[in-house]
Amino acid sequence: MSSKESPASQWHSLTIAIPFLSDEHATIAQRVIDVDKELQAHAVKRTLTVDGNILRVTFQTLTIRLARLTANSFLENMDLVVRTLSAFGDDAAEIATPLLNETK
Repeated sequence: MSSKESPASQWHSLTIAIPFLSDEHATIAQRVIDVDKELQAHAVKRTLTVDGNILRVTFQTLTIRLARLTANSFLENMDLVVRTLSAFGDDAAEIATPLLNETK
């Protein structure tokens, strides 16, 4: 282990599960959030997964304070995503689907 790595026992883990109205909305939210990388990649690790209509995010942080700050920032961003999906609904899925297929 290098001096920049911390033992697994020093990492704090937090998982948040967010239900969406559809599988497509969960996938759109994942792709929107996944674009923004963590600013402190050495101290915060983020994993986003979609299981049906559930978006799960797991954070691993070096400090509890970072866990709180990271979760707060994520939830603020997710609030914007949810409000946008609510405002545009199926139109958002219809617009995003061709764009998502282009990136594959």
